[in-house]
Amino acid sequence: MTDTVERLARAALAILVAEGAQAVTMRRVAAEAGVTAMATYRHFAGREALLRSVVDGAVAEETAGWGELGAGLPFGRRVEALAEAFLDFALGRPNLYRYLVTERRDDALRFPDDFRTGGSPAFAPVFAAVEQAIRDGVLRDDDPLEVTLAITTPVVGLLQFHLGGRMDMPENDFRALCTRTTRRVLNGLVA
Repeated sequence: MTDTVERLARAALAILVAEGAQAVTMRRVAAEAGVTAMATYRHFAGREALLRSVVDGAVAEETAGWGELGAGLPFGRRVEALAEAFLDFALGRPNLYRYLVTERRDDALRFPDDFRTGGSPAFAPVFAAVEQAIRDGVLRDDDPLEVTLAITTPVVGLLQFHLGGRMDMPENDFRALCTRTTRRVLNGLVA
């Protein structure tokens, strides 16, 4: 990666994280990076290409190691460890989370195919844990993709409420609610 591309990527990510995707424009990124707007187009075809590159890099960095997170722990504790990492990401970088999860984009991952093939670095480790738990008899025999969706969706939904200002509780209480909710889901699935 060239110095200019790195500066553009850092500027775009900083704007996205601080203000949201709507604030990321090619002119603004160029100005923040100290280059001309035309220089931005030499490296990125447009705003969406820039955002995709920046977001892909940020997500890869953030989720590196999630596949091994909680390995060796009992299934429920492993799912909780993965949920904690997901909450750290979503609450630590809410604008990046919103861009990835809630904003309409042509390049967004689509359920079920992109999720079944491991396209989502946050979903894939839970999916792998569910597949293993079904093989080990910890969970009832069922469609592992849909079981993973049943386990992960409540936390995503609670995050929507929380980030949307619909939950009046401190972050620690919110995290505890997510843990209790995940446990309730798991208790309904345990064989």
